[in-house]
Amino acid sequence: MNPVLFRFRNSLALKVILSTVLLSVAVIYFAGSALNSQLSAGIKKVNLQSSIVEARSTIFSAQYRLLLVQGDKDVAVRKVISDVISSATSLTSNENAREVVFLRSPGNTMQNDYEITSNLVDPISIPEFLSSKVRKSSDIGVSYVNIRYISGLEIPGLAIGQKISIPNAGQYEMYMLFSLANQNITLSLIQRYLFLTGISLILLIGLITWLVIRQVVRPVRHAALIATQFTSGNFSERLEVRSQDEIAMLGTAFNEMAESLEQQFARLQNLSRVQQRFVSDVSHELRTPLTTLRMASEVIFSAREGFDPIVARSAELMIAQLDRFERLLEDLLEISRFDAEVAVLDAIDFDVVALARQCADDLSLVAKEKSTELRIYSIADSVNIRGDIRRVARILRNLFSNAIDHAEEKPIAITIIASEEDVAIGVRDFGIGLDESTLYRVFDRFWRADPSRSRTRGGTGLGLSIALEDARLHNGELEAWGRPGKGAHFVVTLPREAGAGISSRLIKLQPDDYRA
Repeated sequence: MNPVLFRFRNSLALKVILSTVLLSVAVIYFAGSALNSQLSAGIKKVNLQSSIVEARSTIFSAQYRLLLVQGDKDVAVRKVISDVISSATSLTSNENAREVVFLRSPGNTMQNDYEITSNLVDPISIPEFLSSKVRKSSDIGVSYVNIRYISGLEIPGLAIGQKISIPNAGQYEMYMLFSLANQNITLSLIQRYLFLTGISLILLIGLITWLVIRQVVRPVRHAALIATQFTSGNFSERLEVRSQDEIAMLGTAFNEMAESLEQQFARLQNLSRVQQRFVSDVSHELRTPLTTLRMASEVIFSAREGFDPIVARSAELMIAQLDRFERLLEDLLEISRFDAEVAVLDAIDFDVVALARQCADDLSLVAKEKSTELRIYSIADSVNIRGDIRRVARILRNLFSNAIDHAEEKPIAITIIASEEDVAIGVRDFGIGLDESTLYRVFDRFWRADPSRSRTRGGTGLGLSIALEDARLHNGELEAWGRPGKGAHFVVTLPREAGAGISSRLIKLQPDDYRA
């Protein structure tokens, strides 16, 4: 993953700061654009109005002075035009330039030519549409243009014109050209300052947000670190509370919760140790009287032929119940080893296919009594793995026995699939099945899907729980699937080298034969 994206996804402060900055950029952009638009429109409007006033005055004065030389010689007319241009134009820089242009109107056929421009302004600076507008109206015409000079210089400007009459020369058009260079410089300066102000505001908002978030995120981050230590069993850490604000209230509540958890966890640990010790001690203490009882019962059982039939049957029942009791004690001892984390693997190389066939043969009489059979399907005749053969055999026997108990006189399919790293064994029965809501409890200790049926068959309710622990001791996994009336499917996946960990699920948990 990209380091920047990883940092963004894992940092609340960065998310808040970035979100705030982005929103601030949007707000400042729209506000700055609106302000710039208003300022620009205001400056242009003021400049336009002042230019129109000045142009009207200049054109009116020129027309009046030309009327005064009506009938005079050409020299007098030219002198008036020259005086108008001299008084109306500027010899300053191009930023403040004002120019005058006299153009002959189309259709004017009189011989005298008074077309003239100030400071070598190119007449093409006046666009045709503006000239046409001036000729057709008695009022002034206004347009933004580029003021071009014969030298090639070009500056932005404003053209304001009106038609006038020159004595002995007919209809002409007089234009005042005002440079907008200063206006554009002012607008650029405003835009530049608005941009710098916006950048400064964004940086300031980001800094303020960082300072505020830092005050909030630091205790939250500290709380997250302490909570992480809680997961490892260390409940001694506490948050440091320095103030009385909302964060301090959160820290106080967090510390109280941690103290409560520490106390509850200590009680549970103590209770768990007592329970484990009790199970272990009771299991060990019962083995001695159980051995004595078995020896006595075997003596009685061996002499049952001479007993009354009722007494003989009682001897048989006693032997059966002692067998069940012994299995329960063995299971309890194994559970206590798992709880105490002292269970170890005695790893050897063995053939899991041969082991599965042997377990099936051992249970064949039980399967026959239940009118079912165990059918083994393997991708190879031999699959060698390294693990604890006793524990793997116990896993298989528990799964096979469970399937036989619930097969409802239907065949049981055992599938064995192996890869270079893993081996998977699936046990599929087509009996009463399991409800989806109870699947998560299937590996709980002493839990039975149907308590009444299990008790008639003498189950302890520990078989699947022990099988799961045995599988996990190999770094493997045991999973269950079932549907009411559709049977059940148990899949155990083991690494071919005990403790290596499984890399894939070779058998799908939901069987292919299932149709909802």
